[in-house]
Amino acid sequence: MQRGEPKRTLDSGHWILGAAMKHQVSTIKQRRALGRLGFALYEVLLGVAIFAVGVLALGRAVENCMNASMLNAEEDAVRQILSNRMAEIQAARAAPDSAKEDKVDSGYGMVKLLQKSASAELTEPNNTQLNGIDLVILTAQWQRGGVSQSKQIKFYVYRPR
Repeated sequence: MQRGEPKRTLDSGHWILGAAMKHQVSTIKQRRALGRLGFALYEVLLGVAIFAVGVLALGRAVENCMNASMLNAEEDAVRQILSNRMAEIQAARAAPDSAKEDKVDSGYGMVKLLQKSASAELTEPNNTQLNGIDLVILTAQWQRGGVSQSKQIKFYVYRPR
C-alpha cells in the first residue's frame, strides 16, 4: 500500500475504500434497519379495515340491544295493562262481565283487551259443586311490525251468589 492511497477494508463481504465510504455504508444499514421498524402502507390499510369491521359489528350489536329493549318495554306495557284489568275485576263487588272488549293505548300502539268469563264449575273430591267461582280469561292483542301478537292470563274470581 502506498502513501496517500486509501486504506482498503472488508465490510460485509465488500471491499470499502476509505472512511467516507464506510460512513455511507453505515447510513444505508441504518436506513434498512429503520425501514424494517416502520409500517408499510398496506399494513396500515389492513389495520384500518379491521378496525372499521369491528366498529360496524359494534354498531350492529348496539342496534340489536336497542331493539330488544324497545320490545321488552312494549311487552311490559301489555303486562301492566293485563295486571291492571285483573286487579279491577278482583276488586269489583259484582260478578265479572261474561264478555267485554276494550281498546287501550299502551304508548306503543293500541292494544285490544278481550275479557271472557264463565262459571268455573269446580267440584270437591266428594263431588260437591263449588258455586260462585268464575274463570276469567283476559287476552291482549296488538300489532308489532305488521305481525299480530297476543298475551293471555287466566284467573279465578269468587263472588258469593
